[in-house]
Amino acid sequence: MDSTARLIAVLVLAALVPQSGRSGPPFKTDDPQPVDFHHWEFYLASQQEFAQHGTSATLPHIEVNFGAFRDVQIHVVAPMGYVREGDGEAYGYSDTELGIKYRFFEESDDIPQIGIFPLIEIPTGNEAKQLGSGSLQAYLPVWLQKSWGKFTTYGGAGFWYNPGRENRNWVFAGWEAQYDFSEILTAGGELYCHSADRSDGRSVAGFDVGGFINLSENDHILFSLGKSLGEENVVTGYLGFQYTL
Repeated sequence: MDSTARLIAVLVLAALVPQSGRSGPPFKTDDPQPVDFHHWEFYLASQQEFAQHGTSATLPHIEVNFGAFRDVQIHVVAPMGYVREGDGEAYGYSDTELGIKYRFFEESDDIPQIGIFPLIEIPTGNEAKQLGSGSLQAYLPVWLQKSWGKFTTYGGAGFWYNPGRENRNWVFAGWEAQYDFSEILTAGGELYCHSADRSDGRSVAGFDVGGFINLSENDHILFSLGKSLGEENVVTGYLGFQYTL
């Protein structure tokens, strides 16, 4: 695929649902609920971020989640990355994400379910081409979730270990709410913020709206669209297909 074709592909995805930082599809905020024991989730998806200074996207990425034990999920993301800044652009394999989600409190009438979802980003991408960080990164968040009938809300916060020249460790926090309008459609939104991840950076807040379309018991479309709040106008999006087994 030449550079023009890659750029057209990114713009087509943006038109469908014009995100940096992977988390609970289709939102940045995640939840504590692991995949059921011995069940699978497969995603073929794209995340995008469109800023004044350039564009970045996964094009596409593959995500696999497996319920290895009761209340324990194993997680892998293998992304192809696209970056355009100024007159330069690059496309290739980016950093690989590995994680384990562990729920240590199940939901009851009185308490939410609570879990952790530590992640590591393995520097398999090309840092020189901005397709990877060049260093091992790690994330330790705590997530909570509570449901009342068709309404569900979840959120939490976590600490990113972000080594590297000019990089800073940073904190992410977010909260999401969604409603099951039917067996086919669930829709909701999130608010999030994170501290600066670089020495010359600044804190960012933003929002996303999106949801899930259930084509069948096993086939699902996930989507979200959002933007940052503040001086820099950054548009983010997610579009993906999920197969559950």
